[in-house]
Amino acid sequence: MASHLQGCEFESWVSPLHAFTILVWVSTRFFGFLPLSKVMTLNCLAPQECVCELCVLCDGWYPALGESSPCSQCPEMGSGRALHKMTSYMSDHVVVMSWRPTYRSSKFRNVYGKVANREHCFDGIPITKNVHDNHFCAVNAKFLAIVTESAGGGSFIVIPITQTGRIEPHYPKVCGHQGNVLDIKWNPFINNIIASCSEDSSVRIWEIPDGGLRRNMTEAVLELYGHSRRVGLIEWHPTSSGILFSAGYDYKILIWNLEIGEPVKMIDCHTDVVLCMSFNTDGSLLATTCKDKKLRVIEPRSGKVLQEANCKNHKVNRVVFLGNMKRLLTTGVSRWNTRQIALWDQEDLSMSIIEEEIDGLSGLLFPFYDSDTHMLYLAGKGDGNIRYYEITTEKPYLQYLMEFRSPAPQKGLGIMPKHGLDIAACEIFRFYKLVTLKGLIEPISMIVPRRSETYQEDIYPMTAGTEPALSADEWLSGINRGPVLMSLKDGYNKPSQLVFKAPLKEKKNVVVNGLDLLENMPPRTENELLRMFFRQQDELRRLKDELTQKDVKIRQLELELNNMRNDPINI
Repeated sequence: MASHLQGCEFESWVSPLHAFTILVWVSTRFFGFLPLSKVMTLNCLAPQECVCELCVLCDGWYPALGESSPCSQCPEMGSGRALHKMTSYMSDHVVVMSWRPTYRSSKFRNVYGKVANREHCFDGIPITKNVHDNHFCAVNAKFLAIVTESAGGGSFIVIPITQTGRIEPHYPKVCGHQGNVLDIKWNPFINNIIASCSEDSSVRIWEIPDGGLRRNMTEAVLELYGHSRRVGLIEWHPTSSGILFSAGYDYKILIWNLEIGEPVKMIDCHTDVVLCMSFNTDGSLLATTCKDKKLRVIEPRSGKVLQEANCKNHKVNRVVFLGNMKRLLTTGVSRWNTRQIALWDQEDLSMSIIEEEIDGLSGLLFPFYDSDTHMLYLAGKGDGNIRYYEITTEKPYLQYLMEFRSPAPQKGLGIMPKHGLDIAACEIFRFYKLVTLKGLIEPISMIVPRRSETYQEDIYPMTAGTEPALSADEWLSGINRGPVLMSLKDGYNKPSQLVFKAPLKEKKNVVVNGLDLLENMPPRTENELLRMFFRQQDELRRLKDELTQKDVKIRQLELELNNMRNDPINI
């Protein structure tokens, strides 16, 4: 056969080779496989002498000696001489080809979303109609908290996670705020402690009894005053037990030490309202998005801006740290008003790594990242679908997996921590979807289909537990430490040993000209001015009614006194 090839007389094997090539070509073109030019490679060692008709049929096979022209463009085409290196298998008639799939194999490519049955949902909840861009929902392994619609002030409802079904209309609420509640977050280390912020410029810490509320709760264990305008965002530190961050409409971020009940640091590098805050794994870096279209990475203890991106083409709304990948992901709007996501290097924000357009809808995109599975979930406000991707450190960085679809639009989403998931069902993520029109909270479980009922160690690595790695004083002194990890293999039912102790302090009053400035903040917008005007009108009306009643009471007492003086018995 070798001498036969050297003589360039290959009539005896041209026909089988042509038949094999045509078979591969037909299978790729007509049976749904990828194009032949993207999945096959022929190593041609002598492109100058390569004149076999096979090269005409290969359509894009490139020679192996660095030549850029395909074999079909050889100068001696048709001369009848050729030299190809082929791998022998039973004979020298088999062409070596390398198959390259266009998708990356992933254990999460078949993840699907499963909506809980109606009896396992929470029904009859008056979900707030506030248009503030937040989730209005917070979940942990014991309780579900939802911001509700209320006539006066602000309130939210707290329900034990096992108390599913229809909730009675007069269910007890947490109703201590004097303005609408804008954000709520559970303490990651103490299941009974929840923080809330409101339009009344305050942040409050509440302690929920183990069995849930028996009556309305109006007294918080701690009230924090420091912002001059309403507070729109709060975030707990991921590794320290007593550190809370709050962002207000006064363009400032306050760091609260809950062990003393005082702000210990103010970050004032923003020139507009802060839209989102996100921490890296050990809490040493804080990423923020702002209404001034800038993305910032901040060292929170010093308040120094380490990196800053001026996003002109990608108007950022939300940001999330991607675990230990040293990456940031933002969602926003492109210059053509299409929803877009962008991936950034946290050490260099001069240019995004990739930008990808999602769709042309107008709702805000909320990103959720699972650092254990490296999966990213995108849920739009007002949408009914949830897209999910897998994040990698190599190109293409963002691998689309699938999409969960639902006809009911979502106002917000709550996230169950890892230790509250159903491990036996291979559940890797759980959303609590707020459906305002129905007054319904729907649990949506993201499940990896597995036949085996044993513990799936590959999808449940060691995850962040419920024990803090640092105290508040340790973190403020400059110590950084990653989260304390735990295993989910034996199920998680270990109760937290931490107890929140509120500091004993009196409420401070700043009185100027008879007005308490902490209770009567100067208005900054027309809506706040009108709200304060009507509040003062109501107060004046109440005081006038009270004054009138006292005048009537004084007249009655004067008449009784005159009667006693004119009574002949008393003379």
